[in-house]
Amino acid sequence: MANMLAFIFPGQGSQQVGMGAELAQNYPAADTVFQEADAALGRELRRLCFEGPEADLKQTENTQLAILTCSVAALQVLKEYGVVPRAVAGHSLGEYSALVAAGVIDFADALHLVHARASFMADAGKVQQGTMAAILGMETERLQELCETAEGIVNIANYNCPGQLVISGEVEAVNHVLQLAKAEIGARRCRLLPVSGAFHSPLMASAQQKFASSLESVAMQPPQVDIAMNVTGEFATDADNIRHLLFQQITQPVQWEKTLRTIEKTGITHFVEVGPGKVLSGLVKRTLPKSRVLNVEDVETLSLVTDEYGNGG
Repeated sequence: MANMLAFIFPGQGSQQVGMGAELAQNYPAADTVFQEADAALGRELRRLCFEGPEADLKQTENTQLAILTCSVAALQVLKEYGVVPRAVAGHSLGEYSALVAAGVIDFADALHLVHARASFMADAGKVQQGTMAAILGMETERLQELCETAEGIVNIANYNCPGQLVISGEVEAVNHVLQLAKAEIGARRCRLLPVSGAFHSPLMASAQQKFASSLESVAMQPPQVDIAMNVTGEFATDADNIRHLLFQQITQPVQWEKTLRTIEKTGITHFVEVGPGKVLSGLVKRTLPKSRVLNVEDVETLSLVTDEYGNGG
């Protein structure tokens, strides 16, 4: 069973004060990851994760590093129990946790890349005001049409699961499409997201250009397990191709539904969301309703996974 397991890693929006604390207190492997992060960054990321304040944790520059560290901490504990994946993927920021899990980059390099990525994205959000909105219950083609009729920049940024899409772009353009979507038959919930920029849109072009040199400075290895990438929704095996896809990912949509279906085609029907929250678990259930999905974020959820999949179980 264990070799038919996929690990999926959450992105921005899954953060909450207290995340990672239980694992760090109970498992030295998790605690070591937080120590490594604090040493590499020269600040107390551990305290921010465990104690907040929430307002600081929600800042893009902090959120991305915090979620990466909590996810890798959970990953290291799973490894100790012999729970290993056959395939991995991560949603947006979560792709960097997946890269660590696949052996493409080490944790220190992941911290370096995510720190740069988050800083550049935050800067881009301040220079060009943008926002994002979730649209539930609309057909992809119809939402695409609405985006194309809007004045200004707005595009579909996340293809999360059937009936759940996210748009991203200039504030007025996003609000315009949001109002049009609310009038559509079938659209159930249309709401703005609490984000500091138009992620996965052309408004992130300046962040993308700055990030190129960061990507070039990091050594990447061929993946040791299958890794499905956001931009294509397909598996990537070449380190240079992965580097290019990470560059593209900043301005390109996240093809999450396609990613899950690509993993399913290999015969994998069991998923573990590694890191804070259950956002991706919900997306798996709506995309692949016959699949089994668990999550690992604390001692209780860890024990459920290790009991079922640990030590070759």
